[in-house]
Amino acid sequence: MLSILRHAPRDRYHHEERAQTPILFFVTILTILTPSGQDREPLFGTWRLNFAESTFASGPPPYVRVTCKIDPWEDGLKVTYDMVGERGGVTHWEWTGKLDGKDYALQGIEEVVTNGYRQIGDHGYDVVAKTDGRITTITRIVISSDGKVMTVSSTVSNAQGQRVVNTAIYKKR
Repeated sequence: MLSILRHAPRDRYHHEERAQTPILFFVTILTILTPSGQDREPLFGTWRLNFAESTFASGPPPYVRVTCKIDPWEDGLKVTYDMVGERGGVTHWEWTGKLDGKDYALQGIEEVVTNGYRQIGDHGYDVVAKTDGRITTITRIVISSDGKVMTVSSTVSNAQGQRVVNTAIYKKR
């Protein structure tokens, strides 16, 4: 798909790019990291996106259910994503990485998508998502003090090319 986008007419590229914006938004908000095992404990487990409490200024998401499972992996995390589309198709992605400011690639997607993470305070994170090395989403993540709610605010471009903020609310299951 990436090679098609590179050679496609500009209108088609921008259409495909806009179609990927909600997907990259979900990828970014689902990959959360912390520096030490004890600090990560509230993040381990399964998170489910609560669509009713979330707002998507960039347009409706392409999924009806988004779930991620976060597990310890070596000295970082492994995040498994399962997203169910409007017609029942399932998308499965996996990501492993650390909170060291470096970009780590998402597995299971045709484009080259990476995320770089930085902790801000005890319950906050900044995440920069890139596609083919170009920044596509900037995200601020805040975990509630009880570790049961994750609020994710991402700046993305909407279909008109305007920068807007999506706010997603995840509940720990």
